[in-house]
Amino acid sequence: MSLVISISGIRGTIGGSPGEGLTPIDTVQFSSAYASWLMAKSGKDQPTVVLGRDARISGPMVEMLVTATLSAMGVHTIQLGLATTPTVELAVTHLKADGGIILTASHNPAQWNALKLLNGDGEFLSAKDGEVILEKARSNDYNYADVKELGHIKPLGGMDVKHIEQVLNMDLVDVEKIKAKKFRVAIDCVNSVGGVVLPQLLNMLGVEDVFELYCEPTGDFPHNPEPLPEHLTDISDAMIREKADVGFVVDPDVDRLAIVCEDGTMFGEEYTLVAVSDYILSKTPGNTASNLSSTRALRDVTEGYGQSYFPSAVGEVNVVDVMKAQNCVIGGEGNGGIIYPGLHYGRDALVGIALFLTHLAESGLSCSELRKCYPDYYISKNKITLPEDADADKLLAAFEKEYAHMEVNRVDGVKVDMPEGWVHLRKSNTEPIIRLYAEANSPEEAERIAGEAMKSIDKLL
Repeated sequence: MSLVISISGIRGTIGGSPGEGLTPIDTVQFSSAYASWLMAKSGKDQPTVVLGRDARISGPMVEMLVTATLSAMGVHTIQLGLATTPTVELAVTHLKADGGIILTASHNPAQWNALKLLNGDGEFLSAKDGEVILEKARSNDYNYADVKELGHIKPLGGMDVKHIEQVLNMDLVDVEKIKAKKFRVAIDCVNSVGGVVLPQLLNMLGVEDVFELYCEPTGDFPHNPEPLPEHLTDISDAMIREKADVGFVVDPDVDRLAIVCEDGTMFGEEYTLVAVSDYILSKTPGNTASNLSSTRALRDVTEGYGQSYFPSAVGEVNVVDVMKAQNCVIGGEGNGGIIYPGLHYGRDALVGIALFLTHLAESGLSCSELRKCYPDYYISKNKITLPEDADADKLLAAFEKEYAHMEVNRVDGVKVDMPEGWVHLRKSNTEPIIRLYAEANSPEEAERIAGEAMKSIDKLL
């Protein structure tokens, strides 16, 4: 059993003992702490929370626990049922709620679930707010409501349609151009909430030929739900079989987007953001941002338009902070996460699909030809297991000294930029490991850079 409690929420495997898995006791404790924080933050005795969940099997059980806990705390709940993460984010502001909770473990396998917490802007919590909730959970610093002050529970449908309508109304989405291309589109929604919204979205975008893989929201994931190439062989085969022009793959809560080319090859999850940013920048000049572990290609494309690129620490909330500070017109993460402030500050695969299809339609190119328009980079992802007595912070500081003659960024761990690529080392907050990513123009060069960095760490141990 596993349980990970952090400032961004609580996630774990279902079952086991309290404190060792995501048990009812852990769920109630954390929901109570969030409710108590929300009361103080909103200044209301009975604030309102929007609650949605992905389709994983444990969803209904966790939903009942969270809803009952919020009611016991005196918090009103608007219950969306099955809903994507970006749908819940938009619903918070649309419904003028005080906060939101999404029940999803994102790309984790079916035995996992989680509570993702939102503020009144429909955005993930700051580190400061997250720490307050953590402390409340640790110390049981909350009080339940009297019987006449219990929170109300209101089921609400139709927010997925509202979400789709808002996507279609974005200035840079051109439905007529998409419709005119008569695209044949394949989708893999891993039997979660993407299967509810993606067919609707594509239909409203004018796509008549949609080939659906795993669109029943049963929570029975047919393959590992993280949209990585090794997990996407079925849609790759379908692209050839159905003569599709483009394929879209989403994770269980639909905030990550992977794209498949007409020949069955992967567009590259890192390049989802690159391609959409290219389109946005061609229409709306401005700055961009992504986290330090994302591809250099975004910087290249951004500077090609005479604009500035800004890196952030890893984590969606950190990317959003940089985007706001630097007035970025587009940003996100290399895991297929598109954050387009033209609609909202949250990763949104529906936004990504609509913008990418418009870009593809305008380009007149095939999906694989469009991919060739961008620089080729390759990322090597590794981790170094540390001895029990190792001090990760001291190791990273010593590593920084070894590379002091190069361009070093210490915003999040240590990132070293060099002419031939970069290497980024970050300590894990939950495991005794250092994550080590390296990028270069070829797989061999990326592995070489990563190997040299690993040798340096080994010497320092």
